[in-house]
Amino acid sequence: MTSASTKLPFQAEVAQLLHLVTHALYSNKEIFLRELISNASDACDKLRFEALDHPALYEDQADLNVRLSFDAVARTLTITDNGIGLSRDEAIDNLGTIAKSGTKDFMARLSGDQKADAQLIGQFGVGFYSGFIVADKITVESRRAGLPAEEGVRWTSGGAGDFEVDVITRPARGTSVTLHLRNDEKDSAGEYLNAWKLKSVVGKYSDHISLPILMEKEEWKEGENDQPGEMVKTGEWETVNKANALWSRSKKDITPEQYSEFYKAISHDFEAPLAWSHNRVEGSTEYTQLLYIPAKAPFDLWNREKSAGVKLYVKRVFIMDDAEALMPSYLRFVKGVIDSADLPLNVSRELLQESRDVKAIREGSTKRVLGMLEDLAKKATPAPAEDGVTDVTDKKDDAAAEDEAGKYAKFYAEFGAVLKEGLGEDHANRERIAKLLRFASTASDSVSVGFADYKARMKEGQDAIYYITADTMAAAKNSPQLEVFKKKGIEVLLMTDRVDEWALNYLNEFDGTPLQSVAKGAVDLGKLQDEAEKKAAEEAAESFKPLLEKLKEALKDKAEDVRVTTRLVDSPACLVVQDGGMSTQLARMLKQAGQPAPDLKPVLEVNAEHALVRKLEGSAHFDDLANILFDQALLAEGGMPADPAAYVRRVNALLV
Repeated sequence: MTSASTKLPFQAEVAQLLHLVTHALYSNKEIFLRELISNASDACDKLRFEALDHPALYEDQADLNVRLSFDAVARTLTITDNGIGLSRDEAIDNLGTIAKSGTKDFMARLSGDQKADAQLIGQFGVGFYSGFIVADKITVESRRAGLPAEEGVRWTSGGAGDFEVDVITRPARGTSVTLHLRNDEKDSAGEYLNAWKLKSVVGKYSDHISLPILMEKEEWKEGENDQPGEMVKTGEWETVNKANALWSRSKKDITPEQYSEFYKAISHDFEAPLAWSHNRVEGSTEYTQLLYIPAKAPFDLWNREKSAGVKLYVKRVFIMDDAEALMPSYLRFVKGVIDSADLPLNVSRELLQESRDVKAIREGSTKRVLGMLEDLAKKATPAPAEDGVTDVTDKKDDAAAEDEAGKYAKFYAEFGAVLKEGLGEDHANRERIAKLLRFASTASDSVSVGFADYKARMKEGQDAIYYITADTMAAAKNSPQLEVFKKKGIEVLLMTDRVDEWALNYLNEFDGTPLQSVAKGAVDLGKLQDEAEKKAAEEAAESFKPLLEKLKEALKDKAEDVRVTTRLVDSPACLVVQDGGMSTQLARMLKQAGQPAPDLKPVLEVNAEHALVRKLEGSAHFDDLANILFDQALLAEGGMPADPAAYVRRVNALLV
């Protein structure tokens, strides 16, 4: 039975995607087979999961597999699975649209950069369309498990602007994807009509698939009457992959290349991971973990609506993607698989939140990931050779060592801001997280200074780790609040991630040394400030009292207080907040995000030695100068005057 065809247009984003694919998007064409086999495996996993509650979905065929077949005469390659299958509506939704959140972001990233575009294919889970790399037409025939044979569906497209959908009779559940390979002399698609080539691609990319991947056996048949011999199919099917879960194998039996390919398959990433950890944990809770640190952040790392987490299996039965309960939010970039021996097969997301076993798995996996990061960080700062002598054998693999040393910097550039969230979210591991953080500083432009490095360089008599937060690196480096620290050669950490201000509320000290923002409270350099400086500051404050009172009155609506400071050298004024108060930067960020924030009144600190401050005394434009002084201090820290037009008028009046 076949119904009349229905022709439907592709979603606009799919049409553009197909244009990219058909114009040599992938430099490595054989990737298409990995993507389609991965989709087939996922379909079988979904059937296995749904059948936990509805065994009838197996339809008396519980052995799940993926089959590859080809027809050299018709130039077709078919990937068939007996998994969950598709209904007509699902075929339209899943194959005609990109049914994922973030479509707008996807469109914004479509470009001529082939490498970037290739990564997008994986990030959006649209690997199906990679079939058009080698095919000028794709036919999908499917029936969803549980539906009658008469409700099968055929989906056909030439990869242009539309596709056709027919209702067909399909006795077998599951899906067959048939690629009609291109027949272009310049194209090498025909090489996939060869059993040896297909087996080699499966071995390279899909050997880890836990389901059997089957191909028809071939044998050599001698030609008759001087005709050449040929390979003919025997009608028997053989398994061409190892057909057991990679994480269930012994580590010694798995090559780095196999670990890397498994990561690419589960993450749809095209880059190899930076690091991985494969362990079997035994004790009160038994589970196997295979966890990866990616090399590149996904475009939607900061999308709060996107689910994140690792794949959960129970006794090698797939349960769910993105099991967020198994990994804390600040490690949401981690990819991998956790296979539990203790959880029930019918575990739900709600049960995961309450399970003691899940809590143990989460804690164990968190420690494992932090351990991987600590190992990467150690390689980034190799210990010096004893007595300054380096063994020549250490230099034989300099390139590899340099690559290892650069991995943590690469990780931190992509995920450092996310890792900082752990200071507020994970009290138990706060110290370990703090040791992994890196910043730029007044002594180093690169984001490579850890708290331990800073402490090792602290000046004698220094009793705090000083830092400043700002919107940009330029604003941080040029802040007036750093002037006295630069003058005295005291290093200050420069923090410019939006999360810094929030995260440091949860970190008051490091290894016994307090952290002190240079923009909070009165500057107190303790032993680093000599007696003469202290005395001069006290005298200036005393002699300036009348002027300070006048400034307080002029700025009573803007400033909580006005005081003389010793932190300024070249600038006339700066803004600070009281110790323990919310910074002006954090208040600005909250307002920009639409969150409630208090109307802060900062403290204006003035440099009694500056000519502009001295000019205030006896000035006929005292109020204007006072407001300009405040607004300039606000601009210097990245803020904006409440009334920019008034600021411009005051400056113009004084210039005239």
